[in-house]
Amino acid sequence: MPKTNRDGSAKKSELPSTLERSGEKAQRTYAHTYDSAMESYDGDEERAQRTAFASLKHTHEKVGDHWESKDEPGPSDSGATTAGGVDANATKEHVLDLAKRLDVRGRSTMTKAELVEALQKANDKATREARGN
Repeated sequence: MPKTNRDGSAKKSELPSTLERSGEKAQRTYAHTYDSAMESYDGDEERAQRTAFASLKHTHEKVGDHWESKDEPGPSDSGATTAGGVDANATKEHVLDLAKRLDVRGRSTMTKAELVEALQKANDKATREARGN
């Protein structure tokens, strides 16, 4: 099923829940890439979804239960390390700032790798809570 309307906007009812709570740019990026990938990959939904998330991760990162624009485009899953939408290649200062925003306990003594893992867990928890699980 297409993820975009005739006017090019994203069909909110067709988006993953984390994108429903995200800005229009994130929604459009995912929806347009998904629709294009469905055409390119002969209707392979799983492959289209992976492609759409890879595209989204280039310009956005997951913060809690939604996606936010990155200051600068960065790596997606292809060849770069990510952790559930967290840009593991970002500076320690950046991941520490995200950990503070998500109130990750013990963040001041964590290594960058530990912060990335803690952010992934915090994002997963926030998504579960937003979905009511």
